[in-house]
Amino acid sequence: MTTARPTPHPAAPAAPAAPLWRTQLGTYLGLAAVLIGMVALFSWLSEYFWSVDTFVTIANEIPALAVMAVGMTFVLIIAGIDLSVGSVMALAAATSAAAILQWGWSVPAAAALALATGLVCGTITGAVSVAWRLPSFIVSLGMLEAVRGSAYLVTDSRTQYVGDAISWLAAPVAAGVSVAFGVALLIVVVAQLVLSRSVFGRCMVGIGTNEEAMRLAGVDPRPIRIAVFALTGLLAGLAGLMQSARLEAADPNAGAGMELQVIAAVVIGGTSLMGGRGSVVNTAFGVLIIAVLEAGLAQIGASEPSKRIITGCVIVAAVIIDTLRQRRAAV
Repeated sequence: MTTARPTPHPAAPAAPAAPLWRTQLGTYLGLAAVLIGMVALFSWLSEYFWSVDTFVTIANEIPALAVMAVGMTFVLIIAGIDLSVGSVMALAAATSAAAILQWGWSVPAAAALALATGLVCGTITGAVSVAWRLPSFIVSLGMLEAVRGSAYLVTDSRTQYVGDAISWLAAPVAAGVSVAFGVALLIVVVAQLVLSRSVFGRCMVGIGTNEEAMRLAGVDPRPIRIAVFALTGLLAGLAGLMQSARLEAADPNAGAGMELQVIAAVVIGGTSLMGGRGSVVNTAFGVLIIAVLEAGLAQIGASEPSKRIITGCVIVAAVIIDTLRQRRAAV
């Protein structure tokens, strides 16, 4: 007698993952909510915060941080890091000031020299890291010291006052907002399009996700890595010009520790430190959150140690929240 076997029940289909656009929209709305909440909090704590002057000041102070954060976003997406951006910014400003004040160069030539300085520094960092297969953390840490020392040599360890030679970059054009802010906004838009709509952007994400798989697919990651670091250096050079235009001077100490602010803005924006995930638009939100936090703490009279503690806690909280959100989206 043959015993009939029970018909197995088909396995329940796995729940579909949330669409990418929905995840991105949720991230944008979350960052916007944090930003609005911070503005509301500081407007309640300080009667002077909610004013046109405050927001114009913030807009004119963030361009250098914003353009460097764009480059850092690309670097983190390929699972790298660049600690030298603050020093490169200082060296770029120093070389442009020396070209104008000591060598008699025209302003366009000095600006081109600043950009070239940043490009060369970034290219060296990327090339050394790729050629010797060294962690970019170590290479950029060495570059941080070498480039900072070069800035001291170029300026003779003194602030170089360039006056209004390149002040047009910091000049207000509409509602008190500077040209530099418009340039930074344009760079954010173009960089986001490159990341999301170009082959180069997809290659960056692929390298950060699984470099070996990209290599087996026939894509050589080495030139892409070098190009990303070179672009980051170029943007740091542009940041040097923006900073010099705003201060009308090139300070060899400028940008000291700014690489931490840049990384903080990118991480708050949700870019993964492990590579393979990031958004330039989210980074722009991170820059605004950092800027609003600093401006608000200054207006309520917070001490410098308190500012550092609060900023650090905000960064850690942002990373924890983003990690939980990503885990929930993956379920």
